[in-house]
Amino acid sequence: MAVAKEEQKAAPDKQKQDGKKKQEPEEELSDEDLELKKNIELMVERVCDPDAAVVKTALDCITKEIHSTTSSMTAVPKPLKFLRPHLDTLIATLEGMPAGANRQLLADVLSLLTSTVAGKEGEREGLRYKLQGNTSDLETWGHEYMRHLAGEIAEEYKVRHEQEQPVDELLHLVAQIVPYHMTHNAEPEAVDLLLEVDQLGQLEQHVDDKNYARTCLYLVSCCAYLPEPEDTQVLQLAHRVYMAQHKYHDALRVALRLNEPATIESTFAACSDVLERRQLGYLLARHGAWGAINLEEGPAAVEDESERDALREIISNSKLSEHFLALARDLDVMEPKVPEDVYKTHLTDGRQPQGAALDSARQNLASTFVNAFVNAGYGQDKLVTVSTEGQSDSVHWIFKNKDHGKTSATASLGLISLWDVEGGLPLIDKYLYSNDNAIVAGALLATGLVNCGVQNENDPAFALISDYVSNSDAGVRAGAILGLGLAYAGTQREEVQELLVPLVLDSDQSMEVAGLAALSLGLVFTSSCKEDVVEALLTALMSRGEAELSGVWAKFLVLGLGLLFLGKQEVVEPTLEVRAHAATRRLQQARLPVLLPAWRTLVLLQTETCIAVFLLSPRRLYIAAMLRPLNALLFWCRA
Repeated sequence: MAVAKEEQKAAPDKQKQDGKKKQEPEEELSDEDLELKKNIELMVERVCDPDAAVVKTALDCITKEIHSTTSSMTAVPKPLKFLRPHLDTLIATLEGMPAGANRQLLADVLSLLTSTVAGKEGEREGLRYKLQGNTSDLETWGHEYMRHLAGEIAEEYKVRHEQEQPVDELLHLVAQIVPYHMTHNAEPEAVDLLLEVDQLGQLEQHVDDKNYARTCLYLVSCCAYLPEPEDTQVLQLAHRVYMAQHKYHDALRVALRLNEPATIESTFAACSDVLERRQLGYLLARHGAWGAINLEEGPAAVEDESERDALREIISNSKLSEHFLALARDLDVMEPKVPEDVYKTHLTDGRQPQGAALDSARQNLASTFVNAFVNAGYGQDKLVTVSTEGQSDSVHWIFKNKDHGKTSATASLGLISLWDVEGGLPLIDKYLYSNDNAIVAGALLATGLVNCGVQNENDPAFALISDYVSNSDAGVRAGAILGLGLAYAGTQREEVQELLVPLVLDSDQSMEVAGLAALSLGLVFTSSCKEDVVEALLTALMSRGEAELSGVWAKFLVLGLGLLFLGKQEVVEPTLEVRAHAATRRLQQARLPVLLPAWRTLVLLQTETCIAVFLLSPRRLYIAAMLRPLNALLFWCRA
């Protein structure tokens, strides 16, 4: 009885399910579609006919139906949809068909048909049948088919390359797909395919004035995601394309990214338009590439003396402060700001303060840094540049700080007077003669900051700072060494090398002096891989004792090495193998688990996003980032 009741309960449920199935309408075909379906089925039957003429007629009809819909395909064309149920039949027919035109035509149809069917991974049926068919009419089958075939070609090429098999037939297909993509707004797909089959050099012949912009934009964009040496090859190709199209500004941007002085100079020399050349000068100035162009002689020489002086003025950034202040006046933002504008403590009045209260020295130090950053480049503020004539020195903000606070407050003058060498140095000069060594050290840092990023024909930075490098006071020496590094960051100044390398090599010098000298050398010769400096830093690492290498300042030697190889991974590997093997063994013997990973991380650095200190490119050492490293580096080294 129980079983009968269960069957009775199950019967209505089954009836409901059957009713739902009956309610689901099958796809209704229009009269036109029904006629097409019957026609396709008839053609499939005739393809299996033993008469070659009948087969040829049937295949021509199928091909005609497909071509009539493929060109405007937004979904699977109906002829292919009606052919899908007969896929196995057509495959069996192809296998038993003798070689000839009919077999090729059927293989073409099957190649297109299998591209609409999800096959097993790694089968690449579309490519397999296409290689059996006609390999010279790819574009007649539509864009989607070309994209699908390009993907299978890339996979097949990788397999054959690993197995050292011939790839000529694949490259024959690539030679047809790439021009099609380049003329149908699919430049990224053409680039991707050529990269996959190691034929990027073929791209240049298909670039014209209509597609060069999209092509080069994609080349430059994908550079960051490619391994070496493909990343450099891609940039070199983009540079050649821009030069062929006489787009010198874009070509110079790529040349600067390549960081090749000869390429930079040849790009600049190729431009003959006066105004455009000045624009290129501003671009060079923005990247700090002063030494890359010789306006006196060589390919970039300028005969007109007035034009040469104008270009030299632009490239040296000597008018940068003037232009910056003009923009600030136009925007009406010249009014100096105070730390309170950032703190906004009035919004927290009446609230219970959280955490321990800061002492006055820390508060003053924080205010010094905030004040310097919010007024950077404006040449005036309400703390350190305020006149105190007729008042005692103790009233001035600098003297309200202690020890390192005085150094920071004095150094902030350099950031406030950023780029303004003529106006900033008079404000700083008087502090160089102070009896307080902390203030003198800050004045040396300020001198470096004022001159960083600009080039002055009188070169005051080296003249003012160099004599203090041998000062007996450790703080003053540190300020002088770092001031030189900031003033000549990215310039590869030989005089700085001659002055600082002996400090690195002299084992009688303290690790603080050697470490700061290494850091300054790294800033000045960033991304240059300069052999003499590299040798000096490696020798210093090998000559120091275990106790010295275990200290904080040893990490600055490593940091200097990292800056020398910034973005130069392809050069680093042989350098490490040949020259750094002994240094690595020496560091391993010293058992420094922190130092070695830091060295490898910095030296093998390929991108420009390692630490907050390195948010700058090899030829663009931003001034605002130059003051932060003084704190950021100390924090990193003591972590």
